[in-house]
Amino acid sequence: LVLSLAWLGPAVGGEDKDEEVTEEEEKEKKEDEVLSDEIKEEDNVLVLHEHNFARALSEHQLLLVEFYAPWCGHCQRLAPAFAQAAAELRNESSPARLGKVDATAQTALATEFGITSYPTLKLFRDGNRTHPLAYTGRLDSQGIVRWVRRRAGPSATLLQDTDTIAAFISSQDLVVIGFFKDLRAEAAQAFLEVAAEMVDMTFGVAEAAELFQEYGLSADTVCLFKKFDERQTNFPVDPARGLDTAELTRLLRAHSLPLVMEFTNETSNQIFSAKIPHHMLLFLNKSSPEQLSLQDGFRAAAGGFRGEVLFVVVDVTGHGADVLSFFGMTAADAPTLRLVRMENNRKYRMEQDNFSDSAIGTFIRAVLDGQVKPHLLSAEPPEDWDARPVKVLVGKTFEQVAFDETKNVFVKFYAPWCPHCQAMAAAWEELAERYKDREDIVIAEMDSTANELENITIHGYPTLHYFPAGPGRKMVEYKSTRDVETFSKFLENGGTLPEEPPVSEVRGQPPWPGLSPAPAG
Repeated sequence: LVLSLAWLGPAVGGEDKDEEVTEEEEKEKKEDEVLSDEIKEEDNVLVLHEHNFARALSEHQLLLVEFYAPWCGHCQRLAPAFAQAAAELRNESSPARLGKVDATAQTALATEFGITSYPTLKLFRDGNRTHPLAYTGRLDSQGIVRWVRRRAGPSATLLQDTDTIAAFISSQDLVVIGFFKDLRAEAAQAFLEVAAEMVDMTFGVAEAAELFQEYGLSADTVCLFKKFDERQTNFPVDPARGLDTAELTRLLRAHSLPLVMEFTNETSNQIFSAKIPHHMLLFLNKSSPEQLSLQDGFRAAAGGFRGEVLFVVVDVTGHGADVLSFFGMTAADAPTLRLVRMENNRKYRMEQDNFSDSAIGTFIRAVLDGQVKPHLLSAEPPEDWDARPVKVLVGKTFEQVAFDETKNVFVKFYAPWCPHCQAMAAAWEELAERYKDREDIVIAEMDSTANELENITIHGYPTLHYFPAGPGRKMVEYKSTRDVETFSKFLENGGTLPEEPPVSEVRGQPPWPGLSPAPAG
């Protein structure tokens, strides 16, 4: 058929010329469309460019714009949620609309709004293009809808009498009310800023004197009302310092959680977004009545550490089964306790598990006071750890190999699931092969998800450290290009290279459940 069409075309005559004219017309038509200020839509999302952007701002009171790149995986994953949010807001006749800009094509807009990563979301209000608000919500449809709704209306409901405030408190499992004697004062305005950001909570505000009296207050106070644990928690506003928005946000996050949480698929996001610096974990088998009873002492200990330590129950036969390897445990180790310091994922354990509230409290206080050493994971060293050109290190053997004063040791710290680590694996093997006969150079690797070191914290994968021969326990982090020739130059120059731009890596260790963070960029 292709051959038939090839010879038939010229015989008919004029087809090629007409086709050229048609293509030219289409090109001109597309150029006219781009130059026009007409606003088209895709799945309820406004398609914006430099010629219609001003019109979109003038026509919509609130406009949330996604600046994206067509090749960006994060943008592609966001697209369905963004479209769903756009449809939901449109269906409820919200004054807000959602739009998108291909920042790789619309470079003038990308430059104007300082777009350096994708996706970037910005909110434009009342046609103002000089001070857009950075999006701070979750990147799912409900997160986007809640965030936009909160900015489309008042961030807090004005409560004016006892009946209204009582109904407001009983309407939700958790509400936040700011009691201020002057709603125009700085503290009240700061409270409204917090309310605008914390879209997953319901906020009210009150200034009537009778309402202060009704809830036992005499000065400006933010109150958290819950239908669980403590029914009313007060956060008085310091008259001298005023209301610190970051501190209030932290307190509300910490106190909005139940005193003891169970680790489930539904609660995991709450647990890790609370930004509580320590997590105390009780691992148990929920099918065992004897182990379930251990929760009583665990809960009794929790009250004294509210906001400082989050208490979490982990069912080793349920959702918690997936996190056991992160702790070097199996289900048979339950019941047991672990404390995790979230800033560096250091784990602490009792010498002998004791589940009484007093023992748990004493142990936690000792860890917080720096009196307990972390419990470091280590795999068992393989019998053939040095048989291949790349030597395999574990926690137990790291010190004796890396700090051997007669060797220059180059170590790759990796995670098995890390795509960047997988990409450079062949180069690392080739490097080791090149130096396998050098007595003074060792090329090694360590799985940092299964092995931990007391004085070295790995913040991203892969991380490459060079330990030069000689005294002093020196360590040099390698931050240059990951190819064999550059590695070789680095080694031949004794662990130095000219300064070069950093390369991408998977930043940050995953939190204690072993969730994989997204690669940078």
